[in-house]
Amino acid sequence: MKAIITVVGEDKVGIIASVSGELAQRKVNILDITQTILQNYFTMMMLVELSEMELSLEKLKTALEEIGKRLGVSIRIQHEEIFRTMHRV
Repeated sequence: MKAIITVVGEDKVGIIASVSGELAQRKVNILDITQTILQNYFTMMMLVELSEMELSLEKLKTALEEIGKRLGVSIRIQHEEIFRTMHRV
């Protein structure tokens, strides 16, 4: 199963390291990543593979939200099919 992770917020040191480190600990493979900074606002989108993950999607979502709170950014994870459906209109 694949999912899309989006991270948006004010840029600061450690955002990519914190998110990718959490994913590595949970055995989530990053398949593709894009990141940009627009006038101090950080935006990142990741396509990840969850088939080797050792916890539920809800628990990963909670863990990423906690990282987002600590860093002051918004982190969302959505199943790839839900993401595609939402952006098809």
